[in-house]
Amino acid sequence: MQDPNADTEWNDILRRKGILPPKEVPKDDEEEEAEILKQQSVVKTYEDMTLEELDENEDEFSEEDERAIELYKQQRLAQWQAAQIKNKFGEVLEISGQDYVQEVTNAGKDLWVILHLYKQGIPLCTLINQHLAFIARKFKDVKFVKAISTTCIPNYPDKNLPTIFVYRGGEIRAQFIGPLVFGGMNLTQDELEWKLSESGAVKTDLEENPRQQIQDQLMSSIRSSCIKTKDFDSDED
Repeated sequence: MQDPNADTEWNDILRRKGILPPKEVPKDDEEEEAEILKQQSVVKTYEDMTLEELDENEDEFSEEDERAIELYKQQRLAQWQAAQIKNKFGEVLEISGQDYVQEVTNAGKDLWVILHLYKQGIPLCTLINQHLAFIARKFKDVKFVKAISTTCIPNYPDKNLPTIFVYRGGEIRAQFIGPLVFGGMNLTQDELEWKLSESGAVKTDLEENPRQQIQDQLMSSIRSSCIKTKDFDSDED
C-alpha cells in the first residue's frame, strides 16, 4: 500500500480532491518544546492562584482539589490576617485624657502599648518623640501613643518628664521617669530602642546595649589618658 504521506504527484492529486488529508508538516524539536511551554504557561496550579482566581475557577477542580484548595485558602487567609495584625500601627498616636481608657487600658489583652507623657518646650521630650516616630515604624505590631502629661494625670510634675509607661493588657509592665533615666540629651534612638526592649515590648535586633558601648569607650579613653599622664610625670622626674 502506498504511503499517504509520500511526496508523489498521485498523492498531491488525491489531496486536492479531498480524498487524502493535507500532508503533515513535521515539527522540529524547538517548535515542540515551545508549544509545550506555551501550554504549561496557560495552566496554573491553585498554589499559584490568588484567592479571587481560586473562586473564579472553582468549577474546574475535582472534589479532592476542592478540599486541598479550601485548606490552602484558610492558610492564606490566616497569613493575611497575621500580617495585618503585625503591621497594624506604625506611627505615634496623639491622645488626650479622655482617650486614655480606650487607647491604653482597653487596647487589647496581648497588645503592648507604649505611652510617652511629655510637654511642649522640654527639649528631651521633643527628642524622645522624634526617636519614637522612627521606632514605631520599625515595630508596627506595638501601639505607640503620646499625650501631654497634665491631660492624662492632672498636676503631673514637669520634673518627672519625660515619662514613658509600658503597658500590656492594661497593666504597667515598665516605667521610665525623669531625664536622668534617659541619660539626657545624648540619648540616641538605638539606646531608647534597647531600653524599651528590656521591658519586653519590642523585639530589637540590636545585639548589645549601645549605652554600654559608649561607657566602655569613655572608660578606655580615661584609662589611656591616665597612663599618658603617668608617663609624662615619670619623664619629668
